[in-house]
Amino acid sequence: VQLQACGGGLVQAGGSLRLSCAASGRTFSSYAVGWFRQAPGKEREFVAAISWSGGTTYYADSVKGRFTISRDNAKNTVYLQMNSQKPEDTAVYYCAAGNFVAAQVYEYLYWGQGTLVTVSS
Repeated sequence: VQLQACGGGLVQAGGSLRLSCAASGRTFSSYAVGWFRQAPGKEREFVAAISWSGGTTYYADSVKGRFTISRDNAKNTVYLQMNSQKPEDTAVYYCAAGNFVAAQVYEYLYWGQGTLVTVSS
């Protein structure tokens, strides 16, 4: 499975962005997908994850109520809708595919290249 994240950019605090994670490979719909982010000088951290069916979602406390993860298996794409953004959301965002909905980096098998999100105050 190959993943490509896009949709990043510059947004003002309080604004919104939608990230997309497009996948190649017929088996994409059988994988859980997670979004992670990494700010300069910090470790990669979990943001959100969704099960293969979309029936289960899981969020980091820092984004709960502001971000929404969803997927369209017919389009081999997972989305991350980010609302009410804060400067601390600034980071490179990565999508990843794995066998389980999980918050740990090591649970994911395939990673995209990342897309930069910058939130100005």
